[in-house]
Amino acid sequence: MSEQHKTNAVRTLERMKIPYDTREYEVDPDDLGAEHVAASVEMPLEQVFKTLVCRGDKTGVFFAVLAGSQELDLKAMAKLSGNKKADVVPLKEVQPLTGYIRGGCTAIAAKKAYPVFVDESMLAFPEIAVSAGVRGMQLLLAPADYIKATRATTGPIAHGAS
Repeated sequence: MSEQHKTNAVRTLERMKIPYDTREYEVDPDDLGAEHVAASVEMPLEQVFKTLVCRGDKTGVFFAVLAGSQELDLKAMAKLSGNKKADVVPLKEVQPLTGYIRGGCTAIAAKKAYPVFVDESMLAFPEIAVSAGVRGMQLLLAPADYIKATRATTGPIAHGAS
Protein backbone atom coordinates (compact mmCIF):
# COMPACT_ATOMS: atom_id res chain seq x y z
CA MET A 1 0.00 0.00 0.00
CA SER A 2 1.41 3.37 -0.96
CA GLU A 3 2.16 5.80 1.86
CA GLN A 4 -0.51 8.25 0.64
CA HIS A 5 -3.18 5.53 0.98
CA LYS A 6 -2.19 4.82 4.57
CA THR A 7 -4.63 6.19 7.08
CA ASN A 8 -3.76 6.92 10.70
CA ALA A 9 -5.61 3.72 11.61
CA VAL A 10 -3.40 1.71 9.21
CA ARG A 11 -0.24 3.32 10.59
CA THR A 12 -1.38 2.52 14.14
CA LEU A 13 -1.93 -1.15 13.31
CA GLU A 14 1.49 -1.32 11.65
CA ARG A 15 3.14 0.32 14.65
CA MET A 16 1.44 -2.25 16.91
CA LYS A 17 2.48 -5.06 14.52
CA ILE A 18 -1.15 -6.13 14.14
CA PRO A 19 -1.90 -8.02 10.92
CA TYR A 20 -4.64 -6.53 8.76
CA ASP A 21 -5.82 -6.31 5.20
CA THR A 22 -7.61 -3.44 3.48
CA ARG A 23 -10.47 -3.53 1.07
CA GLU A 24 -11.33 -0.44 -0.94
CA TYR A 25 -14.73 0.20 -2.46
CA GLU A 26 -16.64 2.81 -4.43
CA VAL A 27 -18.27 5.36 -2.14
CA ASP A 28 -21.88 6.32 -2.70
CA PRO A 29 -22.34 9.63 -0.83
CA ASP A 30 -26.10 9.02 -0.82
CA ASP A 31 -25.69 5.60 0.82
CA LEU A 32 -23.12 5.44 3.61
CA GLY A 33 -24.97 2.61 5.36
CA ALA A 34 -23.43 -0.63 6.53
CA GLU A 35 -25.46 -2.65 4.00
CA HIS A 36 -23.80 -0.83 1.09
CA VAL A 37 -20.34 -1.22 2.64
CA ALA A 38 -20.87 -4.94 3.34
CA ALA A 39 -22.03 -5.59 -0.24
CA SER A 40 -19.14 -3.54 -1.61
CA VAL A 41 -16.46 -5.42 0.35
CA GLU A 42 -18.27 -8.75 -0.17
CA MET A 43 -18.68 -9.61 3.49
CA PRO A 44 -21.78 -10.57 5.48
CA LEU A 45 -23.44 -7.60 7.20
CA GLU A 46 -22.91 -9.28 10.61
CA GLN A 47 -19.12 -9.11 10.07
CA VAL A 48 -18.99 -5.45 9.03
CA PHE A 49 -18.86 -3.33 12.18
CA LYS A 50 -19.96 0.29 12.41
CA THR A 51 -18.56 2.80 14.88
CA LEU A 52 -20.93 5.19 16.64
CA VAL A 53 -19.84 8.12 18.77
CA CYS A 54 -21.79 8.31 22.02
CA ARG A 55 -21.88 10.40 25.17
CA GLY A 56 -22.69 9.18 28.65
CA ASP A 57 -24.10 11.37 31.40
CA LYS A 58 -21.19 10.46 33.73
CA THR A 59 -18.23 9.41 31.58
CA GLY A 60 -18.57 11.67 28.55
CA VAL A 61 -17.66 10.63 25.00
CA PHE A 62 -17.00 7.01 23.97
CA PHE A 63 -17.25 4.75 20.92
CA ALA A 64 -19.84 2.01 20.48
CA VAL A 65 -18.90 -0.61 17.86
CA LEU A 66 -21.55 -3.01 16.62
CA ALA A 67 -22.39 -5.15 13.62
CA GLY A 68 -23.98 -3.46 10.63
CA SER A 69 -26.99 -5.72 11.13
CA GLN A 70 -27.58 -4.50 14.69
CA GLU A 71 -29.04 -1.48 16.47
CA LEU A 72 -27.45 0.07 19.53
CA ASP A 73 -29.25 -0.73 22.79
CA LEU A 74 -28.80 2.58 24.64
CA LYS A 75 -29.79 1.13 28.05
CA ALA A 76 -27.30 -1.73 27.74
CA MET A 77 -24.67 0.69 26.42
CA ALA A 78 -25.16 3.04 29.38
CA LYS A 79 -24.86 0.15 31.84
CA LEU A 80 -21.67 -1.29 30.28
CA SER A 81 -20.03 2.15 30.06
CA GLY A 82 -20.82 3.11 33.67
CA ASN A 83 -23.51 5.66 32.85
CA LYS A 84 -27.14 6.08 33.85
CA LYS A 85 -27.93 7.39 30.37
CA ALA A 86 -26.14 7.32 27.01
CA ASP A 87 -26.97 8.83 23.63
CA VAL A 88 -25.45 8.90 20.16
CA VAL A 89 -23.87 12.35 19.63
CA PRO A 90 -25.34 14.61 16.94
CA LEU A 91 -23.68 14.11 13.54
CA LYS A 92 -22.25 17.65 13.54
CA GLU A 93 -20.14 16.73 16.63
CA VAL A 94 -18.57 13.56 15.20
CA GLN A 95 -15.77 15.21 13.21
CA PRO A 96 -14.75 17.79 15.85
CA LEU A 97 -14.63 15.03 18.49
CA THR A 98 -12.92 12.28 16.50
CA GLY A 99 -11.29 13.81 13.43
CA TYR A 100 -13.38 11.45 11.28
CA ILE A 101 -16.40 12.02 9.05
CA ARG A 102 -19.61 10.00 8.85
CA GLY A 103 -18.96 6.84 6.84
CA GLY A 104 -15.26 6.96 7.74
CA CYS A 105 -15.30 6.88 11.53
CA THR A 106 -13.14 4.36 13.39
CA ALA A 107 -12.07 3.96 17.01
CA ILE A 108 -8.50 3.24 15.85
CA ALA A 109 -6.33 6.40 15.96
CA ALA A 110 -9.15 8.83 16.63
CA LYS A 111 -8.19 12.40 17.59
CA LYS A 112 -8.60 11.43 21.24
CA ALA A 113 -8.38 7.95 22.80
CA TYR A 114 -11.98 7.67 23.95
CA PRO A 115 -13.13 4.46 25.65
CA VAL A 116 -14.34 1.81 23.18
CA PHE A 117 -17.19 -0.64 23.78
CA VAL A 118 -17.70 -3.49 21.32
CA ASP A 119 -20.74 -5.72 21.00
CA GLU A 120 -19.79 -9.23 22.06
CA SER A 121 -21.13 -10.65 18.76
CA MET A 122 -17.79 -9.56 17.23
CA LEU A 123 -16.08 -12.47 19.01
CA ALA A 124 -18.04 -15.01 16.95
CA PHE A 125 -16.08 -14.26 13.75
CA PRO A 126 -12.56 -15.12 12.58
CA GLU A 127 -12.36 -11.77 10.76
CA ILE A 128 -14.29 -8.51 10.86
CA ALA A 129 -14.32 -5.31 8.83
CA VAL A 130 -14.22 -1.79 10.30
CA SER A 131 -13.65 1.58 8.72
CA ALA A 132 -10.01 2.42 8.01
CA GLY A 133 -10.73 6.05 8.88
CA VAL A 134 -11.79 7.21 5.42
CA ARG A 135 -14.84 6.58 3.29
CA GLY A 136 -14.16 3.85 0.76
CA MET A 137 -11.72 1.72 2.76
CA GLN A 138 -12.31 -1.03 5.29
CA LEU A 139 -9.78 -2.77 7.53
CA LEU A 140 -10.09 -6.53 7.81
CA LEU A 141 -8.65 -8.01 10.97
CA ALA A 142 -9.22 -10.52 13.75
CA PRO A 143 -11.64 -9.38 16.47
CA ALA A 144 -9.02 -9.96 19.20
CA ASP A 145 -6.59 -7.70 17.32
CA TYR A 146 -9.23 -4.97 16.96
CA ILE A 147 -10.00 -5.20 20.67
CA LYS A 148 -6.26 -5.00 21.46
CA ALA A 149 -5.74 -2.00 19.12
CA THR A 150 -8.64 -0.06 20.67
CA ARG A 151 -8.33 -1.40 24.25
CA ALA A 152 -12.05 -2.15 23.95
CA THR A 153 -14.43 -3.60 26.49
CA THR A 154 -16.84 -6.19 25.11
CA GLY A 155 -20.40 -6.75 26.21
CA PRO A 156 -24.01 -6.96 25.02
CA ILE A 157 -24.66 -3.46 23.64
CA ALA A 158 -26.83 -4.19 20.61
CA HIS A 159 -30.01 -5.90 19.56
CA GLY A 160 -31.44 -7.05 16.28
CA ALA A 161 -30.03 -9.63 13.90
CA SER A 162 -26.64 -10.91 15.02
